[in-house]
Amino acid sequence: MSGKKFSDAAKKFDREMLYIPADAVRLAKDTATAKFDESIDVSFRLGIDPRKADQMVRGTVALPKGTGKDIRVAVFASGEAADAAREAGADLVGADDLFEQVEGGMLDFDLVIAAPDMMPLVGRLGRSLGPRGLMPNPKTGTVTPDVAKAVTEFKGGKVEYRTDRYGNVQLTVGKASFTPEALTENFFAVIDEIQRAKPASAKGRYIQKITVSATMGPGIKVDIQRLKQNLDA
Repeated sequence: MSGKKFSDAAKKFDREMLYIPADAVRLAKDTATAKFDESIDVSFRLGIDPRKADQMVRGTVALPKGTGKDIRVAVFASGEAADAAREAGADLVGADDLFEQVEGGMLDFDLVIAAPDMMPLVGRLGRSLGPRGLMPNPKTGTVTPDVAKAVTEFKGGKVEYRTDRYGNVQLTVGKASFTPEALTENFFAVIDEIQRAKPASAKGRYIQKITVSATMGPGIKVDIQRLKQNLDA
């Protein structure tokens, strides 16, 4: 978005005001003026120390209204598991053959799922998959004996999340073309999951800041206190 468009979008709301989730996602939709269907993202600043392993916040959440994005899934599996993954809609399925493609630089996928017996093979792709956040992990359900079920879930709106080095988490809750109601429903599913994933060792205020924004738009601050009151009601 050009500087002028960004400035015009920012004039549609008070940058210092705190909004309830329904209003925040509506405003994010209003500021999505790009020629493509922008994503609506929610960002959290968490009161954790990401340098400590027991405070790493990571997992998955199923968005009830989906993501609006057709993700490409690669599955490392063989035999019946591979057949089931193909039937479930996986875009790429294989074992040694898929390994060779990825090792050769092919990264035409958004997510990698692996059967447990494939992990010794997949682990050798750490240099290719790791930096891109694509390495399968049991904690996110991407290492599983039921690869077909995982394909169905992730294709249907299940998304991964994890904190970055600064204690931030960012997830997409849908597209600008979604209705405000659908975005709000997805937003609350994310909130519930982030709350559930609070590390036992985290001290002080856990969720410190929440902002909602379109891909090319300005951040809209969410009123955490009013949100907490709604969750506790």
